[in-house]
Amino acid sequence: MTKSELVEAVAEKRDISKNQAESAVNCVFDAMFAALERAEGVELRGFGSFTIRKYKPYKGRNPKNGKAVSVSQKQLPFFKAGKALKALLNDGQRDNSERERVRRQRDRS
Repeated sequence: MTKSELVEAVAEKRDISKNQAESAVNCVFDAMFAALERAEGVELRGFGSFTIRKYKPYKGRNPKNGKAVSVSQKQLPFFKAGKALKALLNDGQRDNSERERVRRQRDRS
């Protein structure tokens, strides 16, 4: 699903214009980006959480010529799927009560 498809889905589900839906989606993403910039985690219950992982500098190799290169320290986003998302994706391996619980939780959102 692309961002534009997400905007369309929000617009249809909430019966609002695409401009309003795009504004809402952008607000959510902006808030998430701002929290991650501040090195805060973002937790969306049932969906998952985003955190920042810090990596120290290290010596790597250029794959084209094999020469050693220095890789500077960096921070990268990391996503961990939530329990409900995992259960939804593994739906065929769950009993009916677990499937219904996940669907009810998803529908409440």
